Amino acid sequence: MKPENKATLARVFRAAGYSMKGLKAAYLHEAAFRQEVWMACVLIPIGLYLGNGGVEKALLAGSVLLILIAELLNSAVESVVDRIGSEFHELSGRAKDIGSAAVFMAMVLAGMTWLLVLFFA
Repeated sequence: MKPENKATLARVFRAAGYSMKGLKAAYLHEAAFRQEVWMACVLIPIGLYLGNGGVEKALLAGSVLLILIAELLNSAVESVVDRIGSEFHELSGRAKDIGSAAVFMAMVLAGMTWLLVLFFA
């Protein structure tokens, strides 16, 4: 293996480690993320069972994973805002509200996806 390939591979492993560290931190410190992880543990297998074909299975499972992604991003925004300061600032509140809205929209999308796939497909 060429030396540059080893460096690239090492970078990929380091990046994966940072990602696992982030998932662990979110699970340990964010109650909403924990709840959504447990919801995903129930809904993803159900979606894989109920979906007819790969596309439906991907839509059902993927819409649930999108909630987790949005929650991770929301938690990151909240952590950065909290790091800056605990005093109230309109922009800090707006940033947190927009992050929360992103999670809400992911939940709306998941609900619509499940409804459409399971009852109208």
